[in-house]
Amino acid sequence: MSKQVLPLIEKIPQSILGFLEYSPSFWSTSLSKTTQAHARVLKSGALNDGYISAKLIASYSTYSCFEDANLVLQSISDPTVYSFSSLIYALTKAKLYSQSLGVFSRMFSHGLIPDSHVLPNLFKVCAELSAFKAGKQIHCIACVSGLDEDRFVQGSLFHMYMRCGRMGDARKVFDTMSERDVVTCSALLCGYARKGWLEEVVCILSEMESSGIEPNLVSWNGILSGFNRSGYHREAAIMFQKMHHLGFLPDQVTVSSVLPSVGDSEKLNFGKQIHGYVIKQGLLKDKCVISAMIDMYGKSGNAYGIIKVFEQFEQTETGVCNAYITGLSRNGLVDKALEMFELFKEQKMELNVVSWTSIIAGCAQNGKDIEALELFREMQVAGVKPNRVTIPSMLPACGNIAALVHGRSAHGFAVRVHLLDDVHVGSALIDMYAKCGRINMSQIVFDMMPTKNLVCWNSLMSGYSMHGKAKEVMSIFESLLKTKFKPDFISFTNLLSACGQVGLTDEGWKYFGMMSEEYGIKPRLEHYSCMVNLLGRAGKLQEAYDLIKEIPFEPDSCVWGALLNSCRLQNNVEIAEIAAEKLFDLEPENPGTYVLLSNIYAAKGMWTEVDRVRNKMESLGLKKNPGCSWIEVKNRVYTLLAGDKSHPQIDQITEKMDEISKEMRKSGHLPNLDFALQDVEEQEKEQILWGHSEKLAVVFGLLNTPDGTPLQVIKNLRICGDCHSVIKFISSYARREIFVRDTNRFHHFKDGICSCGDFW
Repeated sequence: MSKQVLPLIEKIPQSILGFLEYSPSFWSTSLSKTTQAHARVLKSGALNDGYISAKLIASYSTYSCFEDANLVLQSISDPTVYSFSSLIYALTKAKLYSQSLGVFSRMFSHGLIPDSHVLPNLFKVCAELSAFKAGKQIHCIACVSGLDEDRFVQGSLFHMYMRCGRMGDARKVFDTMSERDVVTCSALLCGYARKGWLEEVVCILSEMESSGIEPNLVSWNGILSGFNRSGYHREAAIMFQKMHHLGFLPDQVTVSSVLPSVGDSEKLNFGKQIHGYVIKQGLLKDKCVISAMIDMYGKSGNAYGIIKVFEQFEQTETGVCNAYITGLSRNGLVDKALEMFELFKEQKMELNVVSWTSIIAGCAQNGKDIEALELFREMQVAGVKPNRVTIPSMLPACGNIAALVHGRSAHGFAVRVHLLDDVHVGSALIDMYAKCGRINMSQIVFDMMPTKNLVCWNSLMSGYSMHGKAKEVMSIFESLLKTKFKPDFISFTNLLSACGQVGLTDEGWKYFGMMSEEYGIKPRLEHYSCMVNLLGRAGKLQEAYDLIKEIPFEPDSCVWGALLNSCRLQNNVEIAEIAAEKLFDLEPENPGTYVLLSNIYAAKGMWTEVDRVRNKMESLGLKKNPGCSWIEVKNRVYTLLAGDKSHPQIDQITEKMDEISKEMRKSGHLPNLDFALQDVEEQEKEQILWGHSEKLAVVFGLLNTPDGTPLQVIKNLRICGDCHSVIKFISSYARREIFVRDTNRFHHFKDGICSCGDFW
């Protein structure tokens, strides 16, 4: 028995001593005996004895009876540090950190200074709560009492600052530590890596070497994981090479930590070298290594590598399968991903939320929007609860095909499970509502978000731009400038696009100049593309072409495509041929270029050139992408193809079209045959125009929805002038609001007027 405890025991009345037996094992025998002991202590009046009260507090805490322990503490007339420390330690051990900090506050109000045993507990509490200010105050107390030089206090203080992300304060404590070990150094290395501070990491490694402290595998893994998780992929690759150069053999954790960075850096050859190392070391049986390897090949665009690695893995493990689905989808093999997902379901694999989210995201990103919505429904039927990653992965599919009902359902789910505080969910909702034609709902979602980031602002600007509301976009931009966020290249892309929608040439030039002059953002190809589109649509084709010549790097297909589209609007054959030749070189297998040039010739009646272009297209085995429109009716999305005669309701649709055509002619509206780009008779041209997919979709909607119901149509191509005129008439004739989204913008038809003002 220690000499410190003996004097305390001598003061305890013999009757109490006989009952307590002051044996440590006694205090853990049962709660009932602790209660009995408490009663005897109260009867004897020995509660103010520090040793007994502390033992009672500790014993009650053992059984999580913290209220009883607290009552014991409150009933002591003259408590000691020892009395308080027992409860602080117990509450900390039980992870009741806020209560632990409250007990310390009471202790300090009694004028009691924490000792070297209490301080580490307090710093741990501050670390868990990320309570930096409280931790700083307790640090001051430690300095005043001279305990800041205690090595246990220093260690806990250092880790507290690290957990709170205060690297500067942590480094100051580290520099004053009398004893440093590999654990402390490793923590600092990991912290610097998370910040991306490569020079500091190298400096600490050098200091460790001079101090005789050798980094271990945990140190290196912490460095690589820190750089990787924070997106510093180049730094992770550099440190991996340094580690290997110094003779440290990477293990499965090391490989799993660095491979994602290799993939994000698209260093395929480096990844293949690591693959070779993995084979030599026999690490191919590790599921984390296999998942990371598949991820690396997927990010590097090597589909063969993805499939080969997966087939070499002998087990069927959920994490590996998830990586496989994601890798296939990322590389455009979404059909293969769907096939494998169905196979995993048949094999009764335990598919988790990551599995479902991966395949839903893959479908949404690869044009299989209807499949994505169906999978989301299946996921819920299977009892798998979507999370804050699933919702933003699924919502783009709703926006792509204007599945507003499904989008609203996802919004309701996000409300029920309290996901609306997530900026990624909020941004996805803003984008979804905008693409579904409900820009007012985008604004409401934005206004209700408790926290916003730049992505949220950009999403809202993009939505208004899509709707041709340039003034609103400029107003949002001005509001953005008043926040802590600085506009980025996406912000200016939205601004320039909005100006292009309504022909604001002067404003476009202003923002184009502001981008580099005031914010140091060098114009990218997307900005030049927006300016070419803006100038071309404003009739300044030569100015647009001259701007392309001034681009300091090679223009891409988007830039030349914007010029070719403008030539279609302005019926300029000369510049169209220049733009088309450039596009033939850049994208020789893109049928859109041939079709657009052919249409420009057709609009001019140059049928010989039309035949030449179409023959060349046919010789290359290229086919025109058919016009396609989607409409949501009674919670289901329907697809209609241009000229489709096989639709189940084609007779009813044709009959309704004839009715509308007659009414249009009575009102003096004649079909615009300039948009029937075939060398055929006028009557046949009119039939071709009525077969356009957006007309079919609108009439299908009229037949299958109640009177007055708004219609929402999405088209995969630009809306033609004749369809625009017809749908304007229908909106007045049928008294319907009709939303049509083409590849360029939104058209909101109401009472015979379109929101675009006939400028598109």
